[in-house]
Amino acid sequence: MNTFVAEGANVAFCARSAEEVAAVEAIFADSPSTVIGSVLNVRDAVALTAWVDASAQKFGGVDVIVANVSALAIPDTAENWVDSFEVDVMGTVNLVKAALPYLEKSDAPSIVAISSVSGREADFASGPYGTAKTAIIGYIGGLALQLAPTGIRANTVSPGNTYEPGGVWSSIETGNPDLYSLALGLNPTGRMGTAQEIASGVVFLSSPVSSRTTGTNLLIDGALTRGIQF
Repeated sequence: MNTFVAEGANVAFCARSAEEVAAVEAIFADSPSTVIGSVLNVRDAVALTAWVDASAQKFGGVDVIVANVSALAIPDTAENWVDSFEVDVMGTVNLVKAALPYLEKSDAPSIVAISSVSGREADFASGPYGTAKTAIIGYIGGLALQLAPTGIRANTVSPGNTYEPGGVWSSIETGNPDLYSLALGLNPTGRMGTAQEIASGVVFLSSPVSSRTTGTNLLIDGALTRGIQF
């Protein structure tokens, strides 16, 4: 979000925690951009659509959407399969559907969905999480082809291990140090990525600077994955 604001964008965001929403809004209280947070569970398609409509009304339209939500449901359980489908996959699909009428009116419309290296290759997160992330890449790729004649671009960003204080890998570092050491050791750069490094790629794909880029899956993983991407 910092990077969008730094580029002068107005931002509407949502999260489930009222405290987290208020904390983020406070960070940008004195920003020249308008940053508005809402408490929302993206499983609720009706509420999600209403949020998009309200945001469009507030800002006079929608130019960019970023689908960046995940249940982070890694263990192979029946509940996690449902969570991954309803949150990761349908949360993305329903956001796109709600935003399309506004994107069609934009001069520089863009859709970016956050996938993962786990959606590109088999790893410890294969199962509910990895399969959902693979589905997102496929969905956005098809969307890019369908929407190309309208000028709406659609891309995915697939981060590798990304370390953020208080984030997933931060908790794994203390809660499961063996897994953390294993994952860290797989990174040829000797470190995990940062949120800023991922955000820069997202903002690039969102902006008119990347006007010829659509249907791509941008890996930001420090050479973590080994496959050649054709």
